[in-house]
Amino acid sequence: MGTKPGRTEPVSPPPGPDAGAPCPELLSVAEEAFRGGNYELAAEIYGSQLAELPQPERSLCLRRGDALARAGRAAEALDSYSVAARLGSLRPEELKELVESCALAIREELRLPPWEPAPGGGESSAWDEPVATPDPLSAAASSSSSTLAAAWDLFCCPRCRLLLCDPVTLHCGHTLCKRCTETDPGLPAGPCCPAAKSPPSRGDSCPARVNVVLGNLLEKCFQTESRVRRLVSQAESLQHRQELDAALHKYDQALELAPGDSLLTVQRAELCTVMKKYNQALHDADAVCRSKCLWPKGHYVKAQALLGLGKTEEALKEFLYCVALNPGRGIMKKEAQKIMCEVFFPALENVHENLSSPFRSRTPYTRLKPKFLSSINTKSKLDDDSSAGCSKDSLFQFDKILSQESDVYQNSDSSVSHHVLDLHFEDKKKTFKTALSNVSSANLKRKFSTDLEDVPNLNIPNKISKEDGETLPQIVPSPKLGKSPVILLDASDFECSLCMRLFYEPVTTPCGHTFCLKCLERCLDHTPDCPLCKEKLSEFLASRSYKKTILTEELILRYLPEELSDRKKVYDDEMKELSNLTKDVPIFVCTMAFPTIPCPLHVFEPRYRLMIRRCMETGTKRFGMCLADELKGFADYGCMLEIRDVRFFPDGSSVVDTVGISRFRVLSHGLRDGYNTANIEYLEDKKVEGPDYEELVHLHDSVYDQAVSWFTSLKENMKAQILNHFGSMPSKVSEPQSNPSGPAWYWWLLAVLPLENRAQLAILGMTSLKDRLIAIRRVLIFVTRKRPR
Repeated sequence: MGTKPGRTEPVSPPPGPDAGAPCPELLSVAEEAFRGGNYELAAEIYGSQLAELPQPERSLCLRRGDALARAGRAAEALDSYSVAARLGSLRPEELKELVESCALAIREELRLPPWEPAPGGGESSAWDEPVATPDPLSAAASSSSSTLAAAWDLFCCPRCRLLLCDPVTLHCGHTLCKRCTETDPGLPAGPCCPAAKSPPSRGDSCPARVNVVLGNLLEKCFQTESRVRRLVSQAESLQHRQELDAALHKYDQALELAPGDSLLTVQRAELCTVMKKYNQALHDADAVCRSKCLWPKGHYVKAQALLGLGKTEEALKEFLYCVALNPGRGIMKKEAQKIMCEVFFPALENVHENLSSPFRSRTPYTRLKPKFLSSINTKSKLDDDSSAGCSKDSLFQFDKILSQESDVYQNSDSSVSHHVLDLHFEDKKKTFKTALSNVSSANLKRKFSTDLEDVPNLNIPNKISKEDGETLPQIVPSPKLGKSPVILLDASDFECSLCMRLFYEPVTTPCGHTFCLKCLERCLDHTPDCPLCKEKLSEFLASRSYKKTILTEELILRYLPEELSDRKKVYDDEMKELSNLTKDVPIFVCTMAFPTIPCPLHVFEPRYRLMIRRCMETGTKRFGMCLADELKGFADYGCMLEIRDVRFFPDGSSVVDTVGISRFRVLSHGLRDGYNTANIEYLEDKKVEGPDYEELVHLHDSVYDQAVSWFTSLKENMKAQILNHFGSMPSKVSEPQSNPSGPAWYWWLLAVLPLENRAQLAILGMTSLKDRLIAIRRVLIFVTRKRPR
């Protein structure tokens, strides 16, 4: 602009017929300047427009105050807001710009990184999580801290982000705290499936039983922490039932096990605030602000306690720090706006005055709060005489000081200056700067603001005195609890009770028991009950939604990689053996099947459930179909079937849609897990050439025409039954030898002709298409002659 801040020339509105009204064009320029960040120009335009009015306009006073606040001229902004308050009661939401500008100045002064809103527009999860700061008492254990942190992260609930308490595994495979699956829908959602983001209702079929394996692991690896989490969960439940004294006792017990835990301390402070035990709440919150000075929730709870004690100005200070540390938290802004409205514009002042009085005259600035965030008013000059008396001891004293008279519409470069804002909480600034420098410091030492005592050593008493003679629990920092699960976990913690091997694809039932997926499915083939507790799993079985337990699988992968590799090798070898389509091929002993012909099956026997499932798991989706044989168990010839679809029923049975693929001859019989197997060789027709081929083509066409003639001569009801079961007759092919098993129409005709299974089996085993055509022609001649006239 070419001018110094605060020294811009006044902008006069253009002359017009209505000199008593603001100029719309200039107001538009001011709004554009405000949106563009040129707050000095916006403030100057608003001021010039107000100066031209016979009486000030409330909306212009507010906009001028907003612009001055954004420009850093807080004292002048308060003047403008005061005029607006006299014209009409000032509402807290009208101080939004003032609060945000104060918070932004604090953030810049502390040299905090630029604020980044949470993804999706939500509020930052840092609100509920203490800011991690180095622990000087556990510096020697830094080598194992990363391992413990990684393990701790695995055992955290994806919703409340705390150590799992009574872990429950959902149908989706994610594991949450039991309480998170039942209540608290407002808890922040972690990166997991929609089932974990939206907790199920009590009427949902989601399991409510604790995962036995994970519950045991938590007790083993995090014994103390698990006990603390359980105490906290009990305290939250008691608080929900309004049993506040019992809840406070639970928090006290938890802090005895984990002294210095910031989150526990804040939770106890919140409860004390609810119970109106403000001194204890302030004590706890103050201790948290010392150890986690960059955690906004600590300052928020401290502000609530200060409000309860009637220390409104100190509460405002804490709320402003909350906004500075987490600008995305709307509730803190609202609290700061509300208190700022009460502090700077009390009820006695925030009323209409005599509007007939000359507002352009100099007006006294009434009951301003001295020395409050003064460094934010970077564009104003402090009077040397009035600032000389400022000290930390009188930082938040509320002396009713009448400021020098000033013209609220004139430039702030006059000699008038108000003690409106203090030196930016100098003690707190030191605290924050120290915390920020300690993060990268090699020698970690805790330093706090000058008005707070240093953190006591671990050997001091556990109680400190209070002014009224009572005692408050002393918060003492302590090293992190627990041991690294790398040392504690072993393969026996993840042993399937069915196969007695390491879990492979672990699945947790609604009753809380975990098994290998294949082991569980095999048990459910026989009975719809849990193998351990015998609880009914009919609904679980009907859904067939066997989702792997993600946490259990991650723990095995991270801490037992060698054992998992060996277990996977055993599984792969089994699958490879089951995938062989010539050796130990599974045989379904039931009925005749033919190439290209559909063969629907109703599977209900446990052994065949297992067989069908293995065919699907290996990816072959194939098994053999043979007739029963009294001597050998099943016939020497059969047809290989391919699974096209499987439809399951609640009782565990299924309908399997298959189609014939190829013929085979049985070389040897076998047995596996209750169902038959066989070593086989596939059958193919012997091809002919020359005159033999021409004879074959002529025979093929002749028999096809004979078959069509026979089918068309059938009664309509018989034809309808055949078409409904086997479908339409395939068309004739130009090349009879194109398929190793011969033309499809031939097998369709063999399936529908009224022949005994033994006769069909004999034709199935032939490898000469000519012989099969001659055999089927004889059958056609026979059935045609026997057909009633």
